[in-house]
Amino acid sequence: MIQRAVEFSPNSVDKDLAILEAVASRLDTRGLSLLCEAREAQGDCPLCIQKDSPQCILSMARLPETLQWLKTLKDVRIINRPEGVENCSRSRLQEIMERLSIPLPPREGQDGYWLKRGDAAAQSQEDVVYAADRQALETAIETFKQRGITDYVVSAHVKGDLVKFYAVKGGFFRYYYPTDDGLTKFDDERHNGPAHHYPFDSSAMQHDAARLAEAVGVEVYGGDCIVRADGSYCFIDFNDWPSFSRCREEAAEAIARLVKSEE
Repeated sequence: MIQRAVEFSPNSVDKDLAILEAVASRLDTRGLSLLCEAREAQGDCPLCIQKDSPQCILSMARLPETLQWLKTLKDVRIINRPEGVENCSRSRLQEIMERLSIPLPPREGQDGYWLKRGDAAAQSQEDVVYAADRQALETAIETFKQRGITDYVVSAHVKGDLVKFYAVKGGFFRYYYPTDDGLTKFDDERHNGPAHHYPFDSSAMQHDAARLAEAVGVEVYGGDCIVRADGSYCFIDFNDWPSFSRCREEAAEAIARLVKSEE
């Protein structure tokens, strides 16, 4: 298995490692041995010793050099595939979601804006910025440019319940309200306030998430939606292999079954 580089696990290093270890322990009980363990790092080959030829690699990798290396492997099942991980950059996701008509936030609104780097997943709180108005948005964009970030996406803030979901190909899907348990990465949930638990069609959300995952090319995934008071929802985030911290044991079972099903 390949652990995610520290810079791509802000405030989540231990949680990300925990789900990999939980899956590995279940594979071991099924007679599948873990051949190698490594954390990707700048300039390093993630599997620095290649005397073994793994049949399957559980990969949280996001570094470009690691993804390129994974692409060179033949006859090896990789969860998640590097091509799918690359498609999880926000700019590519935006294009895919628009093509599939996945519900998205509008570009304009009266309640502020969100600015997110588009070239990669967030590595710090500064990569996802709330701007209260258009002037604040322009200032935030200029700050991005000063940091060398010229690929970004902008969307209007949507009022409603923030819902975080976790999923695995094959039918596993769980959703939670972060403001119920207080677990947070950057505390951006505060902009939507405590959840009202507006009724919504969770089956439709699961279906849309699965369609998106199929198009993107990932099998283990998660994301965030905003559920409005009228029950409609829109996707505001989608990512490869989350930590599953709220449902780790169930998710580990689902991922282990996914690996076993493709033997």
